[in-house]
Amino acid sequence: MQSRPYSYLFSISYFGARYKGWAPQPNQPTVQKRLERVIRHVLGHEDFSLIGASRTDSGVSCLGGFVQAFLREKVSVDQFFPELNTHLPDDIRLNSVEEVPLTFNLIQAVRQKTYRYYFSNEASFHPFASAFLVNVPISLDFDLMKEAAKLFEGRYDFKAFCKPSENKTDYTREVLSAGIYSSNEFLGAFFPTKIHYFEVTGKGFLHHQVRKLMTALWEVSNGNWKLADISNRLANPNSDWEQIPPAPSNGLILWKTEIEM
Repeated sequence: MQSRPYSYLFSISYFGARYKGWAPQPNQPTVQKRLERVIRHVLGHEDFSLIGASRTDSGVSCLGGFVQAFLREKVSVDQFFPELNTHLPDDIRLNSVEEVPLTFNLIQAVRQKTYRYYFSNEASFHPFASAFLVNVPISLDFDLMKEAAKLFEGRYDFKAFCKPSENKTDYTREVLSAGIYSSNEFLGAFFPTKIHYFEVTGKGFLHHQVRKLMTALWEVSNGNWKLADISNRLANPNSDWEQIPPAPSNGLILWKTEIEM
């Protein structure tokens, strides 16, 4: 039972390079810990709690996320909201805020999430661009990657495409759409002329799932895997498959979170 009677919903964006993910960890910088530090400073006390809509991994960024704050006292949104952003570092930004009923549960309100993984495929790659995308300097077959991405669509047990946990028994997730697209979000002298991204939308994702799906697509594209290798892993998730290494975290962005109020 939530004992703090006032609830506020924030939309949030952050650049994840400096953080060990969203959730608090001992002696590690995380997005939630930094946000809590600022809220504690602005309120002058620590009698509050936060719930994030997503627990992004270390190094992963977020364009469209949400966080719910529970406070013991009502605040003036017009004053509280800008003051938080004033004290937040430049790589974390609260985009909007609204008061919501205490019965609103952010975790249950999430309907779907969209992730984008940005990558390039060039022999020459400027290191400054590595903050936002990963370069794959080998030959890639983009038509084959598009075909492979469609195999992930549907409701499957994705145990062979995530980081399994001893405490987890349900690895079934539904992917609503998956595809490979050309990007025009990143422009400038330090960026490749052609940038691509893998976009996947689902109702929820497992630990390292999106990054391992990205690796699988690269493996198919460069000829190390066949399309059947993806289908076989989806059809037989509990077989003794070799673990897929996750793609590097710096290419991944939680692009959009859709909630139902």
